[in-house]
Parts: sequence; C-alpha cells; structure tokens
Amino acid sequence: MPRKFKSGDWVKVKGKRTAPKMQVLKYVPKKDSLIGLVNYDTYLECVWYKNGERKCEVFHQNKLIKTIESGGLFTTFLPTPKLSLT
Repeated sequence: MPRKFKSGDWVKVKGKRTAPKMQVLKYVPKKDSLIGLVNYDTYLECVWYKNGERKCEVFHQNKLIKTIESGGLFTTFLPTPKLSLT
C-alpha cells in the first residue's frame, strides 16, 4: 500500500467533528496480528497538544484525512486594531 502522508503534514481523524488537528511525525512499523508480517507503510505516529499537554498516538493512514489549513499547534490571538477617527 502506498504512503499517503509525509512527516509534517496536518491531518484529522475521518468522521469526527471534534477531532484535534494533528501533525504527522513518522511512519512506524506495526506487526499484523493475522498474518504476522511487520507493516512499515500504513501506520502513522501523530502528535497534538491538549491543555498544554503533548499527546501522541498511532493511527492507520486510512482513518486520517489531510487538512487544507496548515499552521502551528498553538493558537495565537492577535489584538484587535484600534480605530482612530481624528
């Protein structure tokens, strides 16, 4: 199976509206329980942050979709500009 993502891509879990935006770290080897072969091309390790805590988890690439918007893991708030009428 061909690889769908590369390191640094931004992804979300398919079908979950509240899924966090995650960044792909790398493909990880995982042993198939039925066949017993090690699969190097279908499982991804992803990272995201929740309440300042780093979370990592391994996902199958078919359960993820690439997000269009890219950006950092943290939200930055820009101050609202002050209008001057003089």
